[in-house]
Amino acid sequence: MNAAVSLFWRQKKAVAGLVIILTLCLMALLAPVLAPGDPSERVGRSHQPPTVEHVFGTTKMGRDVFSQFVWGARPSLAVGFATGLAITALGTIVGLVAGYFGGRTDATLDLATNAVLVIPNIPLLILLASFAGTVGPMAIMAIIALTSWPWGARMTRSQTMALRQREFVVAARMVGEPHWRVIFVEILPNLVPLIGINVVGSIIYAIVAQTTLEYLGFGDPLRVTWGTMLYNAQNSSAIIVGAWWDIAVPAAGIALVGLGLALINFTFDEIANPQLRSGPALSRWLRLSRLRRRELEAAR
Repeated sequence: MNAAVSLFWRQKKAVAGLVIILTLCLMALLAPVLAPGDPSERVGRSHQPPTVEHVFGTTKMGRDVFSQFVWGARPSLAVGFATGLAITALGTIVGLVAGYFGGRTDATLDLATNAVLVIPNIPLLILLASFAGTVGPMAIMAIIALTSWPWGARMTRSQTMALRQREFVVAARMVGEPHWRVIFVEILPNLVPLIGINVVGSIIYAIVAQTTLEYLGFGDPLRVTWGTMLYNAQNSSAIIVGAWWDIAVPAAGIALVGLGLALINFTFDEIANPQLRSGPALSRWLRLSRLRRRELEAAR
């Protein structure tokens, strides 16, 4: 594990992605300092271009775009990260249980996974949101999480089915280890790179799905988020009147989050697939991993 963490920190892409995400999160946390006041307050002329006073310009209603961008990062990032973690947790639990126990348990969970998997996610999100009307962040989180876990579950299930046949897992079961210990001590640590990929991918998807719902008008219009910023900009015909900053700023925030997470995800993918990379760091990590597995097998 320490070798894998060391390998992660050696990757320039991972460090760059982490810096981008931490910067955006720090900006959201310091919103009261960076943009004091109400982001919905009228502070200038309609669609005023970027100036020293309003560095990102103003909206059609004369609201400061920078203030809205900073405050909008809070719910957008919070919903994205919380939903991504919920999707990953649900998919990991279903995949672990189905892959480890097999039999009827696997058949039942696999049927449920396939049933949700074949349903187009975005149209389903729009349908559910249309029935619910204007939905808040918690409702958006619930809708996305309950419809987006099957992909992670399928990957976790297939990897768990392969791991349960490995010697160290079979040995642990033969000596009478309880199921929970075999799952969480023997199998789960070997799924960490895959879980990392699922977390990053789920967060990206959650932010895009949340923005899509809010852009289509299903979010709370009185709540400032990057999605509602795009919705209001579209309603005010910002592009037509030349107020490009009204759309470019929230779109750039979403793009930066996607870029940062994609860079981190690329590194997780390299760790999970060693054949994609060569070098002394990876060789040392693989050697330590083999030695560790041999020690565990010899101890049993």
